[in-house]
Amino acid sequence: MAAVSISGLWAALRRLRLGLPRRKVPLMGLAAAFLFTAQMLNFPVVGGTSGHLLGAVLAAVLLGPSAAVVVMTAVLVVQCLLFADGGVLALGANVFNMAIAAVLGGYAVFRTTSRLLPGRRGLLAAAAFASWCSVVLASVCCAGELAWSGVAPWGLVFPAMANIHMLIGLGEGLITALVLVAIQKTRPDLLDRSAQPTSPRPYRLVLAAGLLVTSALLLLGLPFASQWPDGLERVAESLGFTQRATQQPQLLPPMVDYRVPGLGSAITATWTAGVAGTVVAFLLAYGLAVALVPKSETESAPWGGS
Repeated sequence: MAAVSISGLWAALRRLRLGLPRRKVPLMGLAAAFLFTAQMLNFPVVGGTSGHLLGAVLAAVLLGPSAAVVVMTAVLVVQCLLFADGGVLALGANVFNMAIAAVLGGYAVFRTTSRLLPGRRGLLAAAAFASWCSVVLASVCCAGELAWSGVAPWGLVFPAMANIHMLIGLGEGLITALVLVAIQKTRPDLLDRSAQPTSPRPYRLVLAAGLLVTSALLLLGLPFASQWPDGLERVAESLGFTQRATQQPQLLPPMVDYRVPGLGSAITATWTAGVAGTVVAFLLAYGLAVALVPKSETESAPWGGS
């Protein structure tokens, strides 16, 4: 899976170099920061299970699929290496499921559905439905990998993963639609492909406002985040393969379980870790975009190869 994911990421990086306008480079960092923060805030689903925003379709709608693959990969790498959220050996599978399959599959559904449902409401409906599909698709890919590796039989892990993520996908679709509604009201040019920038640097205020909203989301939302296990953790408990996830203490990253060690308050430790992760995710995605996008650009492909 690591080999497959590296190939997919390499293709996305090449298309990103050819297609993303340099004026949209800061938005890649902002998208990574927002998605990292949003993924920390689990919402309750049903039966003691929680879910969180994936954001694959949201990123693809705003930036194009190539940029979305890079943004999602940056978030997953930060989660893995700094917080032990997903093991290093599972990183290839996680990138494939959430940064490649969810982005490309969800975006294909979005493009198809948006042609059938024109207008602003059609765009929202298409994005919400595609977001639901992306979550279910990622869960089915994960189920296939678990079955292929002999962790759990397909006949058990497929319905367990698909059923719970169908419910989680409803939250994904709702959150995606709400974010896009806010963008439509404040910066509709981010969703209108025909819109032209009104100044050489049209996204400075968007970047500042986005970082402010992300910080407020982390600060205000963290105390209310659900502590229930997410969909995969719940399936692992129910099918009895939780114990297969082993850890080597000497290899643990500095902020395991999104907590900075040495801080007395649990909420302060988690908030500080969240701020650190948000900054690193922003810098990683932004740095990749700066390095890849040529300084001399044309506006002929304004949506990152989409």
